[in-house]
Amino acid sequence: MPEKSTPSDGSEPQAGSSFEVKDPFGGPAAAGAPKTVADVVRRRAGDPNVGLRFEGRSWTWAEVHDEMERRAHLLAHLASAEPMHVGVLLDNGPEYLFLLGGAALAGVTLVGGNATRRGEELERDFVHTECAAVIASPDHALLLDGLDVGRAAGNVLVEGSDELARAIHDAPRRPAHEPAPDDLYLLVFTSGSTAAPKAVKMTHRRAAAAAVQMWFGTHDVLYCVMPMFHSNALVSTVLPAIGTGATLVMRPRFAASSFMADVREHGVTFFSTVGRALSYVLAQPPHPDDPDNRLGIVLAPESAAEDAAAFGERFGCFVISGYGSSENAVIMTPSAELPEGALGVPMEGMDVAIVDPETLAVCPPARLDDNGRMLNADEAIGELVGRNTLDRFEGYWNNTEAEEARSRNGWYWTGDLAYRDEQGVFWFAGRTNDWLRVDGENFAAAPVERLLRRWGPITDVVVVGVPDETTADDQVLAVLEATDPKAFDPVAFDAFLEAQADLAPKWRPRWVRVLDVLPLSPTNKVDRSRLRGEGWDVTDAIWWRPDRRGRLVALTDDDRERLRPALSRRG
Repeated sequence: MPEKSTPSDGSEPQAGSSFEVKDPFGGPAAAGAPKTVADVVRRRAGDPNVGLRFEGRSWTWAEVHDEMERRAHLLAHLASAEPMHVGVLLDNGPEYLFLLGGAALAGVTLVGGNATRRGEELERDFVHTECAAVIASPDHALLLDGLDVGRAAGNVLVEGSDELARAIHDAPRRPAHEPAPDDLYLLVFTSGSTAAPKAVKMTHRRAAAAAVQMWFGTHDVLYCVMPMFHSNALVSTVLPAIGTGATLVMRPRFAASSFMADVREHGVTFFSTVGRALSYVLAQPPHPDDPDNRLGIVLAPESAAEDAAAFGERFGCFVISGYGSSENAVIMTPSAELPEGALGVPMEGMDVAIVDPETLAVCPPARLDDNGRMLNADEAIGELVGRNTLDRFEGYWNNTEAEEARSRNGWYWTGDLAYRDEQGVFWFAGRTNDWLRVDGENFAAAPVERLLRRWGPITDVVVVGVPDETTADDQVLAVLEATDPKAFDPVAFDAFLEAQADLAPKWRPRWVRVLDVLPLSPTNKVDRSRLRGEGWDVTDAIWWRPDRRGRLVALTDDDRERLRPALSRRG
């Protein structure tokens, strides 16, 4: 087996040790630490080591740096007036990397567009962020046809085109605008799962710190398949590669079928992902060469605990979770010694609490009975809040209302539900809109999902609340993912539920929908907002309990017609 990755100090990463992440806001900068991303990029000037591999081609870091300098002149020319913002609508690839470095050197703010958005939504993103130009791939440029992109109107440049090549060549060489640490470097859109996406500000200070925060060295190979408009790809992989001189391997997008072949071919030592990616790789047929790789640590927040354990066992690496967000205000430190599925414990120096949003009181720890059932969910689950971390939040572009919602009472409110066990370990309980109220009792979706995943015939499950047709409360809809949805056996599922000693009565799904694949976002997270919006009024098969204490039966067309008026009354 090839040697696994080692930290830059030569020591081996050990099981049970924490993933070493330096806090970008945790104290005075070390001597010689970069203050801006421009400082980080200049470190790669003249570096002969391989910096980038992409689809059979490779560039040294010196060559990457030279391309970044050329893009700096282009970007400074395109964004010559305030605000100096340029949008990108690109898949992962060399051009995106060159523009990231060019923006740093030019003191221009890069705005990462999400090509899965369409029409007015995409138009709004570039107008809202006041982009002076947009650089797009040929396919994505077609998405902008007919849209009013504000300042960027008539200034959309297409990747690979003669027009872009001429613009790069002809851009006037001007003295670089040296950015300051607190200057805006990136605008990164949130997912928009609960409202219109917000453009999160990332300054040079934060991005430069992210570039040197991990233990990577020049021997490391970092694999990037997460979209580069997402903060996970930028902070965990792309910026650290630039900062440490590690080799960056890129793919335009995630592909489970070629994933481990790439890992072996390029000697990948680290990758990061969120959501369902691990499960898709695990679904590929086992191969005798599975353990034959250089993977050391995989960072996989929001992956199922079962998938993380299976991936680590099959491919011989550490898979760790943790918690963070684009806003960077609350971070949970992952560790291999924590229980499977836990968020972790707060980064040193962070005062993080579970708070009742109504009373601002700190929620007590969760109490479990002998069967593992939470006895005090009503009082133990609350919102995850950083009480001394608000200064880490750099704000949203032109969105004071959203900023105020995040900063109530001088604290940072994550919008995530969680609970804390008696050992001080934090556990995820869903988003704030994943809170259900059934027959007057509040509970979160995540603990119910963890229980339902025990059922062998399914590969995943999402729990959402749907309106009760007779009260103002919710009822539980379990959306199951199964290889063969037509084989779903409601009698067997009910028997499974009856056998779960830790299934609270009000957790029992009244509605069941079975899909072959759960809908996903561009970052492989389950699209809960879509499932919540669709509810039970869909064309595929649905089972329900007309008598709430009774057995599951198929929902008929007559049932739908009878129930729709009640659904309309609930909005």
